Amino acid sequence: MSNKRQDALDYHSSGRKGKIEVITTKPCATSRDLSLAYSPGVAEPCLEIEKNPDMAYEYTAKGNLVAVVSNGTAVLGLGDIGALAGKPVMEGKGVLFKRFADVDVFDIELNTKDSDEIIRTVKLLEPTFGGINLEDIKGPECFYIEEELKKIMNIPVFHDDQHGTAIISAAGMLNALEVVGKKVENAKIVVNGAGAAGIACANLAITMGIDKNNVILCDTKGVIYKGRTEGMNEYKERLAAETDARTLEDAMVDADIFFGVSAKGAVTPEMLKTMAKDPIVFAMANPDPEITPPEAKAVRDDVIIGTGRSDYNNQVNNVLCFPFLFRGALDVHASAINDEMKLAAVKALAALAKEDVPDSVRKAYGGESIKFGREYLIPKPFDPRVLLHVAPAVAKAAMDSGVARRPIKDMAKYIEQLEALQGRSKEVMRTLINKAKANPKRVVFPEGEEDKILRAAHILVEEGIAHPILLGDREEIETRARELNVDLMAMTIIDPVNSEKTEEYTEAIFKLRQRKGVTLAEAKRLIRKSRNYYGAMMVNAGDGDALLSGINHHYPETIRPALEIIGKKDGLSRVHGAYMMVTKKEVTFFADTTVTIEPTAEELAETAILTAERARHFDIEPRVAMLSFSNFGSADHPLTIKVRRATAMVKERCPTLIVDGEIQANVALDPDLIEKQYPFSTLKGNANCFIFPDLQSGNISYKLLHKLGGADTVGPILMGMKKPVHVLQRGDDVADIVNMAAVAVVDCQEAEGK
Repeated sequence: MSNKRQDALDYHSSGRKGKIEVITTKPCATSRDLSLAYSPGVAEPCLEIEKNPDMAYEYTAKGNLVAVVSNGTAVLGLGDIGALAGKPVMEGKGVLFKRFADVDVFDIELNTKDSDEIIRTVKLLEPTFGGINLEDIKGPECFYIEEELKKIMNIPVFHDDQHGTAIISAAGMLNALEVVGKKVENAKIVVNGAGAAGIACANLAITMGIDKNNVILCDTKGVIYKGRTEGMNEYKERLAAETDARTLEDAMVDADIFFGVSAKGAVTPEMLKTMAKDPIVFAMANPDPEITPPEAKAVRDDVIIGTGRSDYNNQVNNVLCFPFLFRGALDVHASAINDEMKLAAVKALAALAKEDVPDSVRKAYGGESIKFGREYLIPKPFDPRVLLHVAPAVAKAAMDSGVARRPIKDMAKYIEQLEALQGRSKEVMRTLINKAKANPKRVVFPEGEEDKILRAAHILVEEGIAHPILLGDREEIETRARELNVDLMAMTIIDPVNSEKTEEYTEAIFKLRQRKGVTLAEAKRLIRKSRNYYGAMMVNAGDGDALLSGINHHYPETIRPALEIIGKKDGLSRVHGAYMMVTKKEVTFFADTTVTIEPTAEELAETAILTAERARHFDIEPRVAMLSFSNFGSADHPLTIKVRRATAMVKERCPTLIVDGEIQANVALDPDLIEKQYPFSTLKGNANCFIFPDLQSGNISYKLLHKLGGADTVGPILMGMKKPVHVLQRGDDVADIVNMAAVAVVDCQEAEGK
C-alpha cells in the first residue's frame, strides 16, 4: 500500500471516524437549559412556526443548512460506486461548505437509481433544509432530477457538478479573452465531454455571450451535430451544431477556446496546433487533464491553459463557487438559484482575479508572485476574499431577480458580517477600520518604494482609511506602482533628498539634538539619508499625523528616530509595547511584549494603564491582570513584591479600572477558582489585559499563543508616544500594514478628542 493511500485512509479513520460531527450551538448544562432546549420550552417556537412557516428561519438551523444529496452513480473519477461508497466524498463536501462559508451540511446518500424516487425523496426533505446541493449523480439523469426539483421546490436546488465547473470556467474564459483581446461574441468554443459538466459549460458560455452557432459539443462518439442519432438525448440535442465537423480533431480547427471535461490525453499536440491564435485551453479532466500545461506550452508559446489540478496555474476548482453561492442564497432566503445568480458569481470571480492578491494567499502558494494575466485568470481556492465578493454578488442578484424572500437592507453591513465569519480578528479589526474611515488621517510611510507598503497604501486609499504619504525616490516609487497596478493619484510622494522642507527640518532637528551630540552637518545627513528621521520630523511638525515604518528595518532603527524627535508623552517614564491576541472565543491584550526588558513597578503600572486605554480603542472594556508566579502574597520575593506594588499604583491612579494582582495566569482565567479561593478579587476569572512582569515572559507567551494556540496577532502596538508611531515587523503582510495604519488613525482621532 502506498504511503499516500495509507495517509488518506488514516486521515479518515483516526480518532473520531469520518470528517464531520454535530455540535450544539446553545448551552445545555443545567435543568433550565434542558427545559428551554426541549420540553416544555421548545413548544413555543413550534407554535410560532405553525402560525408563520417563515419563522423556521428564525428559530431553527434551516436557514444555514444544506443537504448534499447523492446516489453515488458518478463519484469523482471513480464512476458508479454506489451511495455508501460515495459517502466520504459527501462528507468532504460538507467540510468545504463549513470551512469556506460556515454553511452547515447533512450529507444524504440515497440507495436508488430511480430518478423519480430521488425527486420524491428530496422534495419530502424540504422542511429540513435551506438548500439542496445535488452531487455525483450521473447524466443525463442529473439534468432531469435538477429540472424537476427546481419546479416543485421553494428552496435553492443546485447540481454542483454541472454549474460549479461551468461558473469557474466561465470566469476564467472571460478573463482569458480579455487578456488576448478577443470579443466573447466572436469566439469559437469546443467542449469535449457531454456529461453534466460539459453541457453546463456549453450552456453557460452561450449565456455569457458566445454565439450558439460557434459552440461545438463533443462526446466519445465525436461531434454532436444536427441529425446525429447515435448516443443522443434531449440535453445533447439542444446543443447539436450545424457543422460538417465529425471528430474532435475536426472541431478544434480555428477554435479560440477548448473546454475539456472528458479524459486524459483527449487533446493531442497536433490538435492544439490547429487552434486559432492565442488559444484558451481549460483541460479539466481530473486527476489527469486532456493535455498538461507543459505539453501544451511545448507546442505553442501563445497558449493560455488551465486545469483542475492544484499543481498548475489557473486551477478550475469548484470550491471557488458552491460554498459562496449557497451562502448568498441562504442569507436572502432565496427560493431558487437562477441564471442571474450564477452570472453574478461568474462576474464576481472574474473581477476578483484582477485585484491585488493578499500576502496570505501568496504564502499559501510558496510566496510566488501572483498577478492578473495568462498565468492567473481565476482566484486561488484559498483566497479569503472570494466569500466577500461572490456571496454579496449572488445575494444582490437574487434580490434583483425577485427570488429573495428576505432582502438585505445594508449590503456594506452584510459584507462585514461575512468578514466576521472568517475569524474574530476580522470582526475586531473591521470595528477599528470603520472608526478610522470616519475621519481618515495622514500616515507617513518612510519605506515608500516597498511593494507591501504600496499595496497597503492602495487599500488605505480605496477603503478611505487613511491618506498615505510615501517617502522615497519618486521615480522608483512610480515605477514600482505601475508594475503593481497601484494608483498614486490620491497619495503624496516626498523625496527627502530634494524636499522643500529639508532645510527647515534640518534646523529643527539640530535644535532638538544639538546638546545630544548632533552637529548641523549631522542633522543634515540624518534628514537627507534617513527617511525614518524625516518621517518623524514630518509628524512632529504637524505635516503628517502618524508614522508607520519597519517593514525593512530592525526595530531599533525605527523606534530610535521617533523617540529622539517625537518622544514619549509627558509624565511617562518610557514607552511600552503590546499585542492584541485574538482567538476564536476571546480578544486579549498582552503587554509589555516588545520594549521594556526589566520594568520597575512604576513602569509596570504605566504599562497596565496604557494597555487598558488601548483595549477601549477596540471597544473592549478592560479587565487587567497583573501577572506573577504567586497569588495575592502567596510568595514573597522581589519579583512578586514588584508586581504587588505596581498593582497598588494602578488602583490608586485609576480607581474605576478593574485590575488585580499579583495573580497567576491560570487563576486570572478561572472563575470557579477565584470564587472559591479569592472571592475578594475584583477579577472574576475573566481578565482580558495581561501585564507580564518582564519582557521575556511577555514576548515568549504571545509567540507561543500565536503559534501553538492559533491566535491572530495585531501589533506590535507602541503605547505612550506623544504622537502616533507604530513599528512594523519584517514578516508583516499587506493586511497587517493596513491594520496597523487603522490603529494609528484611531490613535490620532483619540488624541484629537482629548
